[in-house]
Amino acid sequence: MANRPLSPHLQIWKWGPHMLVSILHRVTGDGMAIVGLGVLLWWLGAMAGGAGSYATFAEFMGSPIGMIVLVGLSWAFFTHMMSGLRHFVLDIGAGYELDLNKTWSILSPIIAILLTAGFWAVVLLR
Repeated sequence: MANRPLSPHLQIWKWGPHMLVSILHRVTGDGMAIVGLGVLLWWLGAMAGGAGSYATFAEFMGSPIGMIVLVGLSWAFFTHMMSGLRHFVLDIGAGYELDLNKTWSILSPIIAILLTAGFWAVVLLR
């Protein structure tokens, strides 16, 4: 066996906001794929099932639990979008300076929360 260097272990790395944003990006993508697909399929099935089925769907989505699901999905969307935009900027070769990278790693989830709040303010206050 060759004497090759070992990959750094988790104990060596210091946790930073860029790691949180990376993990959130993966979790929100999976959440949207699983939960979002479930809601979409239920919505389509309810529309195909007639007025009674759709009324049941609409009643559940209007309940507190349904609103939590919808707000969670919109938060996941905006978090995933902001993280994706951050990665897009990194992919074109910009934003690798440590301070700038850390700043955008911190601002990315904050902007996503503000976008989620703004989205639901528009939806609910119309």
